[in-house]
Amino acid sequence: MELFCRKLGKGDPLIILHGLYGSSDNWYTIGRELAADHTVYLVDQRNHGNSPSHPVHNYQALTGDLREFMAQHHVNRPVIIGHSMGGKAALAFGLNYPEMVRKIIVVDISPLGYFSDGNMHEITGHERIISALQTIDPGTLANRREADLLLKKYIAPPAIRQFLLKNLKHNSDGGFYWAINLPVIAENMHEIFSGLILENEHDPRSIARFPLLFIRGEYSHYIRKKDEKAIRHYFPWSNIVTVQGTGHWLHAEEPASFLRIVREFIAEVS
Repeated sequence: MELFCRKLGKGDPLIILHGLYGSSDNWYTIGRELAADHTVYLVDQRNHGNSPSHPVHNYQALTGDLREFMAQHHVNRPVIIGHSMGGKAALAFGLNYPEMVRKIIVVDISPLGYFSDGNMHEITGHERIISALQTIDPGTLANRREADLLLKKYIAPPAIRQFLLKNLKHNSDGGFYWAINLPVIAENMHEIFSGLILENEHDPRSIARFPLLFIRGEYSHYIRKKDEKAIRHYFPWSNIVTVQGTGHWLHAEEPASFLRIVREFIAEVS
């Protein structure tokens, strides 16, 4: 699969993978800052943005897409930053191809699944988002404000609505279409929120080591105490850094703090 990307800057390669409902657009500001020292590849993952759609959407497929992307663009041992779903895709790539990465930064996501131990509210929250988006027929919309008013019935926070509505694009006829493949995402929700590490089945000694950092938002629920314990157990050489006063979209809420943490980690001697 040939993924769409935006390429910025010059220097050692750095790939950024967006999260669920996201696209390369969401990371342009961060990418532009990092492009001062790196060749930055802002990638649209499958079923998102300008990349192709496909009925299969799991971490094996996303890992394969990334490997193919690196071959197509002649990218050698990049730093990979992934947020949420993109963070799991980045980590999955490191677990499968540790020799192909320089460093990996996982932003606000756990290597575990979210189907037990009180994490189900994260799943149901996303199910509500998918259902809300599916109530909007883009072919009937007169303007973006109309879509926002429809979405407001289900999703109150304006910032979340605006983030989601970035997936609403103009077609050549002046109408609208969804740039995200909502039916496929809905069908594969279980895969997206599944774990890369299965507790009591993975031996930490079998996991190849590569420079690894987890960054989480202070108020986010995606890396809880159980997840932190698992990270320290399965990836004992890694580090976890918390960005104070932020939630799940910490890179947008505190970009200066996020960039400082990223740059410090990249500069560390491995």
